[in-house]
Amino acid sequence: QVQLVESGGGLVQAGGSLRLSCAASGRTFSVRALGWFRQAPGKEREIVARITWSGGSPYLADSVKGRFTISKDNANNTVYLQMNSLQPEDTATYYCAALRPMTGRYDYWGQGTQVTVSS
Repeated sequence: QVQLVESGGGLVQAGGSLRLSCAASGRTFSVRALGWFRQAPGKEREIVARITWSGGSPYLADSVKGRFTISKDNANNTVYLQMNSLQPEDTATYYCAALRPMTGRYDYWGQGTQVTVSS
């Protein structure tokens, strides 16, 4: 099992910034990558960013490119999502999830952290 704990959400005005953290624990060696997803009310969940533990180019959704960055601290099993130039459409619950190579799926999920951007 892998446990994921997100933190860093909150209320911010448009144009502001937030940094989300996702701390992983447990059998983290079984994880290939960590991803950030978001889900707004009435909308489907979408992937925002993904980064692998081993390195390589991270993935960022087109909607956040140039505004968000994803980074990792392998020593502390933590992944960060730096969100700049936030807009009201970024308002959502943000989830961290772990990708298992054994299944090819995001099998572990955090509890989510709310991000609200006011106009």
